[in-house]
Amino acid sequence: MATYLEFEDKIRKIEEEILTAKARADEPAVEILNKKLDKEVEKTFKNLNDYQKLQLARHPDRPYALDYINGMLTDAYEIHGDRHFVDDNAIVCYLGFIGKQRALIIGEQKGRGTKEKLKRNFGMPSPEGYRKALRAAQMAEKFQIPILMLVDTPGAYPGLGAEERNQSEAIAKNLYEFANLTTPTVSVVIGEGGSGGALAISIADKLAMMRYSVYAVISPEGCSAILWNDPSKVETAAQALKITSDNLKQQNLIDDVVNEPLIGAHRKKDEAIMALKEYFLNSVEELKKLTPEQRREKKYQKIMNLGSFQE
Repeated sequence: MATYLEFEDKIRKIEEEILTAKARADEPAVEILNKKLDKEVEKTFKNLNDYQKLQLARHPDRPYALDYINGMLTDAYEIHGDRHFVDDNAIVCYLGFIGKQRALIIGEQKGRGTKEKLKRNFGMPSPEGYRKALRAAQMAEKFQIPILMLVDTPGAYPGLGAEERNQSEAIAKNLYEFANLTTPTVSVVIGEGGSGGALAISIADKLAMMRYSVYAVISPEGCSAILWNDPSKVETAAQALKITSDNLKQQNLIDDVVNEPLIGAHRKKDEAIMALKEYFLNSVEELKKLTPEQRREKKYQKIMNLGSFQE
């Protein structure tokens, strides 16, 4: 059963009316209601505020990394473990083909349902997850296999065990090593990009965001608690943080925005998967026109320009 957010209530009612009309085999009514639905979708989703986009990024029906992997990767082979401690299920790594292009996909997986969420640790990777991602990326680098990274996490796991196993060092090492990769790399924020947990698999030749994804140094809830000690200020915090894809593209902090369906990836998953697939393949073709050294230099210049300003 679909989950509807508060601002989607009118859409829910129209869709229920459509189902009723279909049950009556009332085709004229279905046609009228479909037109009404299209107008309501356009009216609602073209006027979303930043907090509503945050809600969409966290929507329980939104496609996760494995949905994209299963939808566009063929001949898939999963890579497990960091060869040091354990296999972190919050990060998944798959080799296979996207279309005719051989690729490695590294994704942060949140999980659905209590059992799956616990298995995936709610999408919060531990150090071994980032080390697994690095091990897989280094293998792809050896054979010059393009890499697609799917970012979707509230943040790296802050537990005592993770800190004891050098969480910050694992993230820092990924930043350093991913910056030096010469194989084509593309990173896409598909849902929630939270702090260093997201940044660890965001250093790439091209960094993009799905239309309704968010990317922030801290969650709006955390920002609200620190600045105002008031959880009711979360909407104000979401607005102030500038966490949406449009805001970050305007600030030149990301390269592109992937246009998922207007009604959201949670309503039209197949279209969202196809949009991401096309973006990755087009990006790889563009990056292959450069030499490995040119790609690395361009990535270096992009990183060094972050945060630059003029008096």
